[in-house]
Amino acid sequence: MSQIKLTVIAPVFNEEQVIEAFHARLSEVLASLDGIDANVIYVVDRCTDNTLAILRVLAKRDSITRVIALSSRFGHQMSLVAGIDNALDSDAIIMMDCDLQHPPELIPDLINIFRNGFDVVYTVRKDTEEINPFRRMAGNLFYKLITKLSHIPMHSNVADFRLISGRVAKILSTDFSERNMFLRGIFSWIGFRQAGIEYVAHKRAGGRSKYSLSRVLQLATAGVLSFSTKPLRLGIFMGCIFSLFAFILSIWMIAEFFFDSTIPSGWTTLVVLLLMFSGIQLIVLGIIGAYIGGIFDEVKNRPRYIIDEQI
Repeated sequence: MSQIKLTVIAPVFNEEQVIEAFHARLSEVLASLDGIDANVIYVVDRCTDNTLAILRVLAKRDSITRVIALSSRFGHQMSLVAGIDNALDSDAIIMMDCDLQHPPELIPDLINIFRNGFDVVYTVRKDTEEINPFRRMAGNLFYKLITKLSHIPMHSNVADFRLISGRVAKILSTDFSERNMFLRGIFSWIGFRQAGIEYVAHKRAGGRSKYSLSRVLQLATAGVLSFSTKPLRLGIFMGCIFSLFAFILSIWMIAEFFFDSTIPSGWTTLVVLLLMFSGIQLIVLGIIGAYIGGIFDEVKNRPRYIIDEQI
């Protein structure tokens, strides 16, 4: 069995309460692997607590540990990209969060599937009682929606906990330059042999989730805008439907005007129609604006992340 060079990438943001426990469990798992030359890269997304100081100590005493500190908060997805860009000499890369909801003990299973010839091994979170029912329902609805809009198969509850082969990492690093990346969709779109494995997500070992509702909505919007232009065509469809409705209503009102002398002035009808069509116009303009905003972000061609220091 040939030796595999493995890199584990863990994006970090304000995880001082859990980072040492995560590193201990991860190191124990990596030490138990046969035929694996493993190292770890922590990508620090400009923390405001003592996480970076803790990681400095861990990197000093552990030769397999590297720390990449970003200059500002570039987000979870860009932290993963930064880690991948700095691990292109690896045969396999595993991405996972450091809050211990992604169990390090699953790593041997991911590697075994990789050894069987799969380039992408993704994980699917099992529903547990700890998961917010509303968030679970919203997640399932989103993945059904993006699959329908983009025709790219997306598994519900798929996590950013995955293994990718070295050649997939090189393709992502050299051929993808977009800023608003939705990695779960990209790895599904990119193809190659893929396999999934289920895991049970435990409660966070400490701290709180960094994915607020606004960040979740931002990620969902990036997913839709990255893989589908159907919302733009939806605006055309809605415009045609309501134009037809307005034409029929106009004929009906004109007929009533000539044959029914008791008709009121029509103030209510005008107000209702004005509000309805104004709302539709704002929806369509909002959809167009979202796509233009995405284009604006891309054409500025700013760096996706900036490294402050490497430890």
